Amino acid sequence: MASSSLDLTPLKDAVSSRSYDKIADICDELRLQVASQGISYVDEWPYAIHLLGYMLVQDMNSARFLWKCIPNSIKEGQPELVAVWAIGQRLWTRDYAGVYEAFHGFDWSPDIQALVSTLTGMFQRYRNRIFQLLLNAYSTISVADTARFLGLSEDDATKYALKHGWTTDPTLQMLTVKKMPVVSEQKLDPGKLQSLTEYVFHLEH
Repeated sequence: MASSSLDLTPLKDAVSSRSYDKIADICDELRLQVASQGISYVDEWPYAIHLLGYMLVQDMNSARFLWKCIPNSIKEGQPELVAVWAIGQRLWTRDYAGVYEAFHGFDWSPDIQALVSTLTGMFQRYRNRIFQLLLNAYSTISVADTARFLGLSEDDATKYALKHGWTTDPTLQMLTVKKMPVVSEQKLDPGKLQSLTEYVFHLEH
């Protein structure tokens, strides 16, 4: 007779040890094990952690597939799970401003908060890298483009730029970049900059 116990010890150990890069693989392996053993797991499965595990290794294809497989009854009964997928949706569409809103748009439980905080940290490093690309690529740039690349609202993007010594023309809605010494004026094609942002953070692969 098949066991009816769902043992998530390996996953709990990975979360407690902050081995977040291993979560997706552990979840995948556990699901295969419990399925092969005939264990009923759907109602108890930690879907939110599983989704975040995929996001932390930038595997959005698997995250989308998992979300589609989750029964609607479970989605409707777990607001935190829906909030986690709100992050995933914005990652998929590269709505970086929306990603940050989703990070802060829910009162997360402790385990989920730890994973969300790690993901937030990844995006902060991503933002810093993109800011350096903008610094090297532009002499002036619109507030709207700055906001889009940094994943911020236009007001927050302006504040972020001013904090780093840039100046603003409120009438033209343009920002003047504070250049480092001996940097020639140049402008990088937006398409090339977009490619660079995708290189820094591969959301779809």
